[in-house]
Amino acid sequence: MADTLEFNEIYQEVKGSMNDGRLRLSRQGVIFKNSKTGKVDNIQASELAEGVWRRVALGHGLKLLTKNGHVYKYDGFRESEFDKLSDFFKAHYCLELMEKDLCVKGWNWGTVRFGGQLLSFDIGEQPVFEIPLSNVSQCTTGKNEVTLEFHQNDDAEVSLMEVRFYVPPTQEDGVDPVEAFAQNVLSKADVIQATGDAICIFRELQCLTPRGRYDIRIYPTFLHLHGKTFDYKIPYTTVLRLFLLPHKDQRQMFFVISLDPPIKQGQTRYHFLILLFSKDEDISLTLNMNEEEVEKRFEGRLTKNMSGSLYEMVSRVMKALVNRKITVPGNFQGHSGAQCITCSYKASSGLLYPLERGFIYVHKPPVHIRFDEISFVNFARGTTTTRSFDFEIETKQGTQYTFSSIEREEYGKLFDFVNAKKLNIKNRGLKEGMKQSYDEYADSDEDQHDAYLERMKEEGKIREENANDSSDGSGEETDSSFNPGEEDDDVAEEFDSNASASSSSGDGDSDRDDKKPAKRAKIVKDRKPRKKQPESKKGKDPNAPKRPMSAYMLWLNASREKIKSDHPGISITDLSKKAGELWKAMSKEKKEEWDRKAEDARRDYEKAMKEYSVGSKADSHRGERSKKKKKKQEKQVKGKGDKKGATSKSSSSKSPAKGMSDSFKSKEFVSSDESSSAESKKEDSEEEGAASPPPSSEDSASGSD
Repeated sequence: MADTLEFNEIYQEVKGSMNDGRLRLSRQGVIFKNSKTGKVDNIQASELAEGVWRRVALGHGLKLLTKNGHVYKYDGFRESEFDKLSDFFKAHYCLELMEKDLCVKGWNWGTVRFGGQLLSFDIGEQPVFEIPLSNVSQCTTGKNEVTLEFHQNDDAEVSLMEVRFYVPPTQEDGVDPVEAFAQNVLSKADVIQATGDAICIFRELQCLTPRGRYDIRIYPTFLHLHGKTFDYKIPYTTVLRLFLLPHKDQRQMFFVISLDPPIKQGQTRYHFLILLFSKDEDISLTLNMNEEEVEKRFEGRLTKNMSGSLYEMVSRVMKALVNRKITVPGNFQGHSGAQCITCSYKASSGLLYPLERGFIYVHKPPVHIRFDEISFVNFARGTTTTRSFDFEIETKQGTQYTFSSIEREEYGKLFDFVNAKKLNIKNRGLKEGMKQSYDEYADSDEDQHDAYLERMKEEGKIREENANDSSDGSGEETDSSFNPGEEDDDVAEEFDSNASASSSSGDGDSDRDDKKPAKRAKIVKDRKPRKKQPESKKGKDPNAPKRPMSAYMLWLNASREKIKSDHPGISITDLSKKAGELWKAMSKEKKEEWDRKAEDARRDYEKAMKEYSVGSKADSHRGERSKKKKKKQEKQVKGKGDKKGATSKSSSSKSPAKGMSDSFKSKEFVSSDESSSAESKKEDSEEEGAASPPPSSEDSASGSD
């Protein structure tokens, strides 16, 4: 027979909720590891008192009772596994695995039996239901009634909150059955009652989660946080782990208490209690117990009088009362020598601590991720800058955590740490030449990232050298050709589309200009419309109708507030992802409703666009008519100027040289003053070239006369 038996997907009933995990039976005892919290229950073989096999809702279940009264329930077994378990119990634990089914008669009267921490309601010899007394939060009595109230289960949609038992009166003198029932319940129930004095009190401690200053009173079975607004009572049985983490500034310390179930304030759940201490704060502590009681209870872990740093005293007392180890950072050291990494999670900046068996992020919101629940990690390029990267962690349950804005200098240390812990790195295949279906993070590793930057720098240097060489060569040749060469170089630098290409084309133009200077006038003429190009560019008309939105965008605008209320504190990117998932999962009928709204919006847009286009055409026609009218007026003004020039010539015929200069000056003055467009300037210059010779000939003839 095998020395061990292992079962996967086994469910343990804890405080009314079913937590899945793995169960292992060995010669030494029974071990169950919770997949959700990582908590391990270890039952020694010598402690087992009874084993019961019975049919339950999830197939078949195993109930184990220990000698000190604890009860453990595990469900999810198959019927065929009974023989294997029964033989294993006989061979290694010397126990008979009994088959005992629950009574399903439906009767509501019977006998109550208290066994250890379990209340069993029996009909005859068969149990109907069992209540773990650790689930009881309050017990009250009436005339012939006992009322049990239970802790609320946050993981269940529906929770049992109250059960009432009717206890008939008996003829026995001196014994009240109702009070006896209540005392049996209260002796084992998880009822927090601050009876007696606290062992010690820590005053005005700074608490980050929940935020505020709290007095912490230490009682034998629970922790009492007393603040100005709220009070919290935390049983030591709900404490999962303790962490003592140094701040990056080396002047402060975080003390983190992990809780399951969490403490509640309204709809807010606090899974972690985070205290912040200064290393310089010292305290002298005296326990409210005599030395014999301290020695007997804590076995040397605490003394009656202690002194030291405040964070050391708090952590020492908590470790002794909770009886759990304190987790501290391991041998990881970041780029700056600190044992943590500065990063951002969701919208807040915080510190990520790589531990020996997991990661913990403080402080808002606190996150603890164990190595055994990590599916893979991923090093991704930062979305906003190349000087940082993102560290992504995905768990086996599919939950993804992204720690962003990590400095590039931390990459090597973090990669070596992850590699040493043998975690699966998602994009390691890129370094080993493995093919991937997508190239999203091709440059996410530090070596490739640097190579990419160096390559871009080299290309930039080459472009600068080419641009300098070409600009030097073109400068020598363009000195001789003043207007065309300078204008071409300025245009190339202004647009800067390809500096080397524009400069080389400038060289070719300057060579052609030296050989054929007659083409320079063409370059000057072609330059005029180029100046008008920015004016002719049409910007977007603010009065134009806006394009209609798609069905998805209409739905997103209508549902954005609801998604935010359902997921408080969700970031913009997570909101977009969640909206995409909801839209994808939406039924076809609901999508058709939004498709119809989008179609209506599209029709309204087309109608508005038609009206807008008709109005814009009318405006353009009016503009053309005004331009034509303006040109006509300019021509009329120019005609009057010509007549004035002719009269001035006839009046000044006695002095030929003076008349020639006056007529030329007046005509140039009139044309430059009255004309406004480039076309009128051209016409004036052409008319001047054609009209200037005749007056000179007439003047010479009149002079001879």
